[in-house]
Amino acid sequence: MSIEHPRIKRERKTLEAMIRINCKINHNLKTKLCEECQILLNYAINRLKKCPFKEKKPSCARCTIHCYKEPERLSIKKIMRFSGPRMLFYHPILALYHIIEGLKSKSK
Repeated sequence: MSIEHPRIKRERKTLEAMIRINCKINHNLKTKLCEECQILLNYAINRLKKCPFKEKKPSCARCTIHCYKEPERLSIKKIMRFSGPRMLFYHPILALYHIIEGLKSKSK
């Protein structure tokens, strides 16, 4: 069993938080994810686990390798656009880390 790097763990938490915000508001589910969102979350976590960059991964928007299939990429982009601004209210610490990581990968 491999130990998850803190950077990857935070990415996973951010993905889950964004998908949960989207599902809660747009699909009216308060405690669990709808089937569609759960499938997307599982897919995204699987892609994150298989990322060749591991803990040095850039933000997905700035990545040179697009590992999501087209339908999933479009879905996650839509969710991130919707949930991103709301992250400041629901999960401010994760939001700040996400912004900082995005700026770091932009400067490289």
